[in-house]
This record gives sequence, structure tokens and C-alpha cells, in this order.
Amino acid sequence: MNEFELGAIQERFADIVWAHEPIASGELAKICEKELGWKRPTTYTVLRKLCEKGLLQNKDGIVTSLVLREKFYSAKSRQIIEESYQGSLPAFIAAFTAQNKLTNAEADAIQKMIDAARKEG
Repeated sequence: MNEFELGAIQERFADIVWAHEPIASGELAKICEKELGWKRPTTYTVLRKLCEKGLLQNKDGIVTSLVLREKFYSAKSRQIIEESYQGSLPAFIAAFTAQNKLTNAEADAIQKMIDAARKEG
């Protein structure tokens, strides 16, 4: 995950790509101008950096991801738990639920995930 460590702006840029991929680089620059207020060179600089990190690719002017959004955010979540909660998912959940009440629907969804994880192994 460390090779995909992104700042907030790079992460927002990656989110734009994930939402629109595959996307022509020129169209991406237009979206970034509208949503981020960037000039074309800024878009291409950030794109180049994320391509160098292996997160995105720009092949023949078409931008796509090399890492799925879900995989990126899963790894990011795991890194937060490792760094902040000594790798303990229960400690993370305890801290989260101490400050945030779960709705019945959220609790049911989490329970379904737990049940599925138990079945898998």
C-alpha cells in the first residue's frame, strides 16, 4: 500500500478517474478544470505521478486504473487499522462506534459481512 500512498488531492484525482474510466486524457483535464479548478498542465502532472506510482495508466491518450478503487481503499483501511489500532479490527470498531451510532440497517449489513467471513474460513 505504501507505494500507493496519496495526498488528499491525488486521491481526489484518482476518484475522478475511477468514476469516469476509461476516459480520454483531454476529457479528464476538462473535468479537473471544472471540479478542481486545475489548468491542463496540473492535470497532466498529477496523472504522470500516479502513472509512475503504478496506480493509473495513460495509454494512447486513454486513462484507466491499474488498481481497482475497492482494492485501494481496502488497503488504505487496513493501513489505518495497522498504524492506529495495532492491527486490531475490534479496537477500531470499538473506537468508531463509541463516537458514531450505527443504524439498524448498518448493524445488519455488518452482521451479514461477519457471517459471510465466518463461512469463508
